[in-house]
Amino acid sequence: MLYKFLDEGLKSRNGENKDWELGVWRKEEDINICNKGFHASKTPIQALGYVSGVILAEVEVQGKSIIESDKECWSEMRIVKAYNWTKEDSVEFSIYVAELVIDIFEKKYPNDKRPREAIESAKNWLKNPTEENRQAAASASCSGSAADYSASAASAYAAAASAASATYASASASATSAYASATYASSAYAYASSAYASATYAAAAYAADYSTSAASAALKGKLNQWFVEKIKTLTVWEK
Repeated sequence: MLYKFLDEGLKSRNGENKDWELGVWRKEEDINICNKGFHASKTPIQALGYVSGVILAEVEVQGKSIIESDKECWSEMRIVKAYNWTKEDSVEFSIYVAELVIDIFEKKYPNDKRPREAIESAKNWLKNPTEENRQAAASASCSGSAADYSASAASAYAAAASAASATYASASASATSAYASATYASSAYAYASSAYASATYAAAAYAADYSTSAASAALKGKLNQWFVEKIKTLTVWEK
């Protein structure tokens, strides 16, 4: 069982250009990763890094394959089950990610409250999605630059900012312009992926090992478990 994120209508965004149907096998004779074939990842987190979509699908695969560390390409694939993934889910994920690494920043810069305030602004909006809380998240997401901080602290800071940005993008998706709505909604999911990337880098940098650190592996383990529990609460996608 693998995972992939899809767009509205159970549509692939990249490469495959196909409308999927639940339970129906798709087949490609030749595969070329990133170009031809059917793509998915072992975990939802890995899948989110490639497509910040609105549907999380569980897929089965068979046939020929090309397998890399965070994605796989198969000649045959079918969607077994699909779940709705909302902007609020992305905000919740971003908050969780940021909170896992915020202590990295606060240990080095205990008097700088901006990352913590960014996280809290996202949590406040999630509980009470008012215009006032949206504006607070917008302010918190760009309240300052972390450029002068250490690599680990700066990345933890970025994770917190991404949580606030995801909140702002989610709220802004109610704009009257159809184009603006689509743009902001897409940004909300992208910020969730950004929060994950920043947090992973923060944990690895904090451990002074940018590739295989135990800290980074532990973080990914917690996030994978979060997704396991989260999937149990998602609504099943229906055509």
